[in-house]
Amino acid sequence: MKITIVIPAKNEASNITDVLQSIQALKLDAEILVINDGSSDNTAELAKQSGARVISHPYCQGNGAAIKTGARNAKGEIIVFMDGDGQHNPMDIPVFLQKLDEGYDMVVGARNPKSQASLLRRLGNAFYNRFASIMTGHKIEDLTSGFRAVRTEKFKKFIYLLPNGFSYPTTSTMAFFRSGFPVAYLPIHAGQRKGKSHIRLFRDGARFFIIIIRIGALFSPMRLFLPVSISLFLLGTGYYGYTYNTEHRFTNMSALLLNTSVITFLMGFLSEQVSALHYRHAEE
Repeated sequence: MKITIVIPAKNEASNITDVLQSIQALKLDAEILVINDGSSDNTAELAKQSGARVISHPYCQGNGAAIKTGARNAKGEIIVFMDGDGQHNPMDIPVFLQKLDEGYDMVVGARNPKSQASLLRRLGNAFYNRFASIMTGHKIEDLTSGFRAVRTEKFKKFIYLLPNGFSYPTTSTMAFFRSGFPVAYLPIHAGQRKGKSHIRLFRDGARFFIIIIRIGALFSPMRLFLPVSISLFLLGTGYYGYTYNTEHRFTNMSALLLNTSVITFLMGFLSEQVSALHYRHAEE
């Protein structure tokens, strides 16, 4: 089959049947693969009854782990990832596939900000998008959207980078940009999910921020280290000018700041070389 639709699901018994029926109504030549991530309800049974191929984790391993299981077992040349809670509209899938045919390797559904659950979450996502855009040098319209279509061969190159938690969209997006694989964004409307979300805003928000820093360092370390190095250098130089004018001496603090700026720059330079080697296999 050309297409595999991967749906990670945990305790989605109230939603999974409707989601699968909506996909089947499109009559795509597609494999539908549901990854049951240790559900305590009958999600797996309902998915099987609806005609999906089901792979179950023995216990909850996380959304990212479910995504990796789906990618490893996908038979299609293209993988469409979507949630099992009813937020994503299967009618967008043909549009994603059409965009891939234009030469893109990943197509991401960029959610309308008004469709976000709360003002705080909208502000958080806007911050993440802006921060990641600075890190990558590309405009990222929706960093955390889980509704996307990718070329299987390209996506599998980065499976080892993906965390087991909820931040696989962050990691995969930055990895594609870093490797020069073209990424497109298409506007979508995310519906209101049924049931309780498994994401906690503050806990997972802090986790997203840490992962942006980590992947930013892998993506282009000098974008992270160089501003810090320059700031330390300017601070050290400014402090030296102040102490020279007031005390006529070069202080230990000035020396520490200037030395730290040089060390930070060298760390960034070395990390840049390591990053280039790290992604070289993506070109093979």
